[in-house]
Amino acid sequence: MLIAQLSDPHVTTGPLAAEPAAGLHRALGTVLALRPRPECVVITGDLTGHGRPDEYLALREIVGRVPLPVHLATGNHDDRESLLDTFGGTPHLAGGFSAHYHVDHPDATLVVLDSLAPGGSGGRLGDEQLDWLDGVLAGRPEAPAVVCLHHPPVAVGVPAADAIRLADADALAAVLGRHPHVVRVAAGHLHRPVTSAFAGTVLTTAPSTWVQASLTMSDEDEIGWVAEPTAFLLHRVADGGCVTHTVQVSHAAGRTSWA
Repeated sequence: MLIAQLSDPHVTTGPLAAEPAAGLHRALGTVLALRPRPECVVITGDLTGHGRPDEYLALREIVGRVPLPVHLATGNHDDRESLLDTFGGTPHLAGGFSAHYHVDHPDATLVVLDSLAPGGSGGRLGDEQLDWLDGVLAGRPEAPAVVCLHHPPVAVGVPAADAIRLADADALAAVLGRHPHVVRVAAGHLHRPVTSAFAGTVLTTAPSTWVQASLTMSDEDEIGWVAEPTAFLLHRVADGGCVTHTVQVSHAAGRTSWA
């Protein structure tokens, strides 16, 4: 099974809308050009710039044209109620009215978590959602599972990002540690591709389809935006494991020779 993971499009409206929308359009177009084509797309949070209802309508215009299932996760720039008002009951939220849900594909279970903690930039899942996750994973142990959320549960050495990571990471690790069929934890938030071991599996964070964050690993320097390539991750779930490719978008070039 192929899962395309996009992240942090920050779709907005008004004078600044063009670049985030174009970045998401280009990424989705690149997904559709892949052969074989992925079975689904998941966008791991910061779907919009400010969580406004008009921004979710703009997002719906973009993802509604994609002839693949596109699953949505909340980020700290999102608003849960506005997301549910626009996408509740649609396949983008697995047909339900919750921002955490799961989709049982034939070859894998895709679990989308809601790490939005209103009032701050950091994330939290909470005991109720973690109990739900435990039950979902226990219900289909024979199928590989990919768990998606916005906030990374590990420190990555970027102080500004580490200060706003997932607060209850230890509790998440305890749940995932009971389910060895979790083959990937897929996060966003960092606007950078990062890989780490976590809870007996592998954590990967996807770059942004809009703009990347500087690799600022010192408290003395201020983190900022940099014009690095936009990209997404392609997860290949097969043979009880997962292999992840980074697919360039903004700086991609046509093939010039055969290996």
